[in-house]
Order: sequence, then C-alpha cells, then structure tokens
Amino acid sequence: MLQKETTDRILDLVRQKPRTVQEVAAGIQRNWRTADRYVTAIAEETGLISMRTFREGSRGALKVVYWNALDRAKGTAHQESLLQRIVHGKRKEDFSPFDIYQFVDPKKREAFFETQEFSTHPVIRFDKLFSEAKHQVLFFSGNLSWVELGPNMQKVLLDLAKKKVKIKALTRVDVTSRKNTEAMLNFNHRAGWDAVEVRHCEHPLRAIVVDDDFVCLKEVLHPQHYRETELKQKMFVFYHLCDPEWVQWLQKVFWHLWGQSIDATARLKTLDSVQVLRR
Repeated sequence: MLQKETTDRILDLVRQKPRTVQEVAAGIQRNWRTADRYVTAIAEETGLISMRTFREGSRGALKVVYWNALDRAKGTAHQESLLQRIVHGKRKEDFSPFDIYQFVDPKKREAFFETQEFSTHPVIRFDKLFSEAKHQVLFFSGNLSWVELGPNMQKVLLDLAKKKVKIKALTRVDVTSRKNTEAMLNFNHRAGWDAVEVRHCEHPLRAIVVDDDFVCLKEVLHPQHYRETELKQKMFVFYHLCDPEWVQWLQKVFWHLWGQSIDATARLKTLDSVQVLRR
C-alpha cells in the first residue's frame, strides 16, 4: 500500500527535476515495477505529476516522470488573471468561458449557441462527450444535475467503468445537491470499483476535460441578468476546445482546486448531523 511518506518522497524527487522511473525507484528504494505503480497512482489521484514515454514500443523505451502542478511563474499573464477569477468565483455567473475561448487557436476551437441545456448536437452532446474517454474524465460541475439525464447517461457511465475510465467531479455538496451526489457515489457499487470520486468545491466553471484530448465548457445566459431588450430567452453557449495548451491548463486548474477540496463522503456524513426540527 502506498504510504504518505512514500508519496511525499516521490513528489519531492520529481518537483526538483524530471526523473526516470528507475531514478524514482532508487530514490524510494523499491523495484522498478513498484515505483511505476506508485507513480501512476499518484498521477491519477493528485494530478501533481505526470508521465511521458519516449521511444514507446522499442527496447529502449524510457518513461519520464515530471512535475505537472499549476506553475504560475510559467503561465501567461492572461492565464494568471483567469486563474484568479476562477479560484475566487463561486457561481457560474462569476466567470465567462468566453474569456478562455478568446485566447485559443481559432483552428482548435468551436462554439455553439443553444436553447437547450443538454444539447443534442453531436459535437457537444453530453453522453457522446463522455463516451469518447479512454482514461479519465475531469468534471467541473455545479450540482451534478446531469446525473438526472436518465438511463442513457447511466449506460454511458457503466460503459466507462468497464473500460476502467476514472471520473473525478468537483461540485457543490450540500443539502440541495445531496440526491445527485449520493446517486453518483452509489454508481460505484454498480461498477464494482471506485470509478467515480466526488469532492466539494464551489467554483464558477461548468466543463468536462476528457483525457488530454479536449475540453467542453458551458455558459448559461439568463435574461434576468440583462436589459429587457438584450436577451429574450435563456441561452446556453458551448465551447469545444482541442488546443493542447489550454486542455493541459484546464487540467491543472482542476487539480489545483481538487487539492483544496473536501471529500464528498465526509461532507455527506457531516450533513447527517444536521437535525430536522419537527413541530
């Protein structure tokens, strides 16, 4: 079992400079296979490190572990400004995904106006986006309302579990979202393993990050937030990004928030202690 001391030692080694798995193994006094397993587990659970294999498939293949945490010193001024607004935002009205979209390579982005919250457009249809995952889905949610999409969404989740795809969600966990949170966590019983992990975090993003491939962000435009003549009905804007720079940046934003969030199970147990007064 991976101990905290070992995790901290591996993180310290990789934070200093990129390391081969063999160097990590020597640093923690374990064999190569054990070190590889530990590194993979830490990467999947924290996002602080990542791996890249050079000359993959050859006898001289080399697996390198590198630091993957959000480095403000290396980000652009625009990214630092965006990060600050995301970190300090609580509701979806506090941040517009268009402010990210404007900096993405025009050849690697698409955007669509919709009148439905859960679009049926093939590029941004929710179940289709999830089904394309091969390893991991990172989900910025408000209250996990997409869980209520019906049996089709449940089937997609089961299919992902069969492929051993991990789903991690940052969402608000309180009395209003309890039902959806419990439904999401109970899915692990059906899957037979901990395919889904949920943590409490209030943030302004509504987005999913699928593997290292793409991001889909959603923006909600309410008429009540505009003058009477500016917006006649509720609208949704979907932003589909496949620019590696911005996909990676949003992954790091997710892990940055994840490290400061609270486990949903612990949060639900605390909610259980709140008594209902009967008159």
